[in-house]
Amino acid sequence: MAEATENLDTAANGIATGSRLGAVLEMPDELRHDVRLLGELLGTVIAESGGDDLLADVERLRELTIRAYTESGSEAFDQAVAFVDDLSLDRAEELSRAFTCYFHLVNLAEEFHRIRVLRAREDDGGARPPEDSLAGAIAKLREDLGEEETLRRVAELEFRPVLTAHPTEARRRAVAACIRRISDLVAERDDPRLTHRGLEENRRALLSEIDTLWRTSPLRLDKPTPLDEVRTAMGVFDETLFTVLPQMYRRFDDLLAGGDTSGTRAPVVPAFLRLGSWIGADRDGNPNVTASLTRAAAGIASEHVLLGLERAAVRIGRGLTLDAATTPPSPELEALWARQHRLAEEVTDEIASRSPDEPYRRVMLTIAERIGATRRRDADLAYASVDELLADLRVVQAALASSDPRKAYGEVQSLIWQVETFGFHLAELEVRQHSAVHEKTLAEVDAGGQLSEMSEEVLETFRAIASVQRRYGQLGARRYIVSFTTKAQDIANVFRLAEVALGSGDDAPVIDAIPLFETFEDLQNSTTVLDGMLELPQVQARLAATERRLEVMLGYSDSSKDVGPVSATLALYEAQSRIAEWAERNDITLTLFHGRGGALGRGGGPANRAVLAQPPGSVDGRFKLTEQGEVIFARYGDPVIASRHIEQVAAATLLQATPAISERNSKAAADFADVAATMDVSSRERFYQLVRAEGFPQWFATVTPQEEVGWLAIGSRPARRGLSVSSLDDLRAIPWVFAWTQARINLTGWFGLGTALASVGDVDRLREAYQRWPLFATMIDNVEMSLAKTDVRIAKRYLALGDRDDLADLVLEEMELTRDWIVQITGQERLLAGHRVLGRAVQLRSPYVDALSLIQLRALAALRSGDHDDAEDAKIRRVMLLSVNGVAAGLQNTG
Repeated sequence: MAEATENLDTAANGIATGSRLGAVLEMPDELRHDVRLLGELLGTVIAESGGDDLLADVERLRELTIRAYTESGSEAFDQAVAFVDDLSLDRAEELSRAFTCYFHLVNLAEEFHRIRVLRAREDDGGARPPEDSLAGAIAKLREDLGEEETLRRVAELEFRPVLTAHPTEARRRAVAACIRRISDLVAERDDPRLTHRGLEENRRALLSEIDTLWRTSPLRLDKPTPLDEVRTAMGVFDETLFTVLPQMYRRFDDLLAGGDTSGTRAPVVPAFLRLGSWIGADRDGNPNVTASLTRAAAGIASEHVLLGLERAAVRIGRGLTLDAATTPPSPELEALWARQHRLAEEVTDEIASRSPDEPYRRVMLTIAERIGATRRRDADLAYASVDELLADLRVVQAALASSDPRKAYGEVQSLIWQVETFGFHLAELEVRQHSAVHEKTLAEVDAGGQLSEMSEEVLETFRAIASVQRRYGQLGARRYIVSFTTKAQDIANVFRLAEVALGSGDDAPVIDAIPLFETFEDLQNSTTVLDGMLELPQVQARLAATERRLEVMLGYSDSSKDVGPVSATLALYEAQSRIAEWAERNDITLTLFHGRGGALGRGGGPANRAVLAQPPGSVDGRFKLTEQGEVIFARYGDPVIASRHIEQVAAATLLQATPAISERNSKAAADFADVAATMDVSSRERFYQLVRAEGFPQWFATVTPQEEVGWLAIGSRPARRGLSVSSLDDLRAIPWVFAWTQARINLTGWFGLGTALASVGDVDRLREAYQRWPLFATMIDNVEMSLAKTDVRIAKRYLALGDRDDLADLVLEEMELTRDWIVQITGQERLLAGHRVLGRAVQLRSPYVDALSLIQLRALAALRSGDHDDAEDAKIRRVMLLSVNGVAAGLQNTG
């Protein structure tokens, strides 16, 4: 299945700009070589497994969809439809798997090429650093604010990614592991030391792994449990974050020191990242998450981090073979050793016998023993707190600093950074529950008598939080998010429930209750609710204990589903601006928590651009967001890409509060307030015209694989909160987005924007807004990307599954209108003309996604007809799910 490069010697040099063949030619040589190699090897595996006939069918469908994509008006599209309709179900399944495997291979090739580019850029030390890098951000801060203010802002920097188990990762763990092995083999081929024989061995290994990928079922048989999701997330920590973060802190610190890499000075960069997790703690609408499971999730996370810290301490300790004569211990180090000896004579005697006259080695190895005892819950030797461990490490560091500063500020500092970042808990578990559940529980408590199972579980959750805090400290589980917060009483209910569960306020766990504003109405009423919160004594007590720090969460997904993407984007900006002003009036140190998903309909898009477009005062050096499903592994699955992502977000967070950025955003918002007001009203009316039309929910379920998406075993969380398809109110945002994505319409990312822009009507004014207003520019660019992944021909076939021409026409008209206005505003002749890399990727992928979409359409039509027996129904369902999996891989997003 190697990518075709037909007729390169003929018309290639005279191709029209933007053609697919042009995209092939523009592909970097290294990437084209990797894609060709992997495609050829997959073709070999397919032929060996299914015979030449199967490979011929794959190539025939590939050729038809490429020709249909590149030759406007040709008969190839109808021929491709007919070809797919004539396939047996078994053959349709095989073709779905073939194209899905191809996408997995292309995805990993593109990811590795990105790593290749990032490494080359890092090696190019003479180039001016881009502003979205930490080097560029520091240079800008120094230029605008001076050294002292730059260091102050760095010291206060916070980045808090929160991992969630929202079911948007469609790949099985077994498939992901196979992809990682293939990726490692592709990377190995770049090693200049590899001999001809080595390349042959590598090729053989690649064939073996691709064969394994082909033979591994892409579908899970059972939904993962919440603990499965916890263990999956642990892979990101074990393989990436634990080692990447101290390395990134080190590079950042070297930048601040002007490139001083001598290693002999104390670092100034703080451990600015703190990891959070909803996995095993988010019970809003997920009955599978229980109090006992939350305790288990905390235990799993702690086991991983303590094991990592223990191994690091052992490795460092074994290397500290500094003799007392050459590197005398400080009095503080000797005092620490004496305390360690009194604490565990047998352990320290054994360590001392292996470390004669090596005081640093024996102290560090004893620290490692104590970390191990903490993991094993050996109370006699365990550390009572993270602070106690940090105090010991700082004694070692201070003692080394006077005689061997490179040791002090090298590995010992890295371990200190890791302890400061992860503690004994790894990631703070953030519990989330719906406000209505709290109200029902308190009503039962007040009524007396036997509590329902739901209410008992709510109270047990607070006991679990108290248990986690006793075991791992307050930082283990302190934040409690209240979904659908509509009034201050929703926050007061959390504190009261904690008291009821534990018997008294004195015994209740420490709780930082976080309101989550999700709907359009709630966003508008947010500051009124916050005013009421300030009157609560429990909130005042927490403000006093935390130097008046407060978090407020904003929901991107439900607000977009509520009023459409344009109105939601504008409402979120206005809410952030109002909340930031409210915080300043009330002397609050505010952290806004952004509940963003991976798809544009759920607040997705480049995080660094989103940060820079925020209102003045809304970031102020602190940025927190959810990292969901597939996004977790896309951003944190590889060390190089993880480091780059964290660096971009940190750089944007530092820059956002600079006077230049604040003034730019504030002035643009004021100058284009009339444009925003017009767009808000017109886009919302257009969105309501669609979603509030009679029969829309049923039509939506018919023309998209909304129900079928729920069959995928990709998450423990139900797709609905409980209502039937007659209501969209209780449909979760993820299947709402996922279904439109699968139908190649991506409606949730753009619907209403065309009407909004047409309502403004002034192209020059809109072009000016695109140049000067970051929020608007980000919206336009994100919608451009979303529209580029749509396909009108495919979309029409999905919409034809329903019997509502009026709604289908409404969608298609808005798609065309939005596309036209985007092209006019950006001044391009086509979508993504100004984004060569992304445009190339879309052009190269689209025909292959088309093939899977046609297979999915055939399966959907069969399911809608109901004209088949149980055995055939099972086959159709499998083809359906395989095609869903493949389209998700091809488009590289789900929900």
